[in-house]
Amino acid sequence: MTFYPTKEEFNDFDKYIAYMESQGAHEPGVAKIIAPKEWKARKTYDDISDILIPTLVQQVVLGRAGVFTKYYKKKKAMTVGEYCHLVNSGKYQTRPHSDFEGLERKHWKTRLSGSPICSADISGSLSDEDRKQWNVGHLGTIQDLLEQECRGVVEGVNTPYLYFSIWQAMFAWPTEDMDLYSLNYLPFGAYKSWYAVPPENSGRLECLA
Repeated sequence: MTFYPTKEEFNDFDKYIAYMESQGAHEPGVAKIIAPKEWKARKTYDDISDILIPTLVQQVVLGRAGVFTKYYKKKKAMTVGEYCHLVNSGKYQTRPHSDFEGLERKHWKTRLSGSPICSADISGSLSDEDRKQWNVGHLGTIQDLLEQECRGVVEGVNTPYLYFSIWQAMFAWPTEDMDLYSLNYLPFGAYKSWYAVPPENSGRLECLA
């Protein structure tokens, strides 16, 4: 399901999430929100090149017939600027494609031939501190009270994580902590693919795994 909130609707996070639930957005397991064009998480991304990405890994995938095992090789840290340069190099660039479906087929067909470099679970956010609406670091939900009143910080649950990925990079298929919702925002770069299993079918997937 895809939602297109207006600027006015986007101003109230809790109310819009409740509206999405009323439309059944929680049933498929994933929903997409296209933010109004007036909204920006950050005024500019021209000043993030020196941010350090401390933990990078290279994904090595082995397998056949659609069953893969993924291994990780630790790589040296690099800045966001260095990583962007790597992403845009010929070896790691997204392959030419005419449509999304064609790109998806290329991904799975060539999955064993690439070893992408990526990073996950880096504490932090690129949202401007003064951004009031949909700031992933300060959503204004009950989870914020855990930190404010109990000084409780559960990284990646009531604090944001940054992910850096590249063509063919994949991340694990998780169940969110305590079955909470997860909010993911794509600041810039190529589009990403999400595969989701409706909660009512989670048991079937676990049996398959």
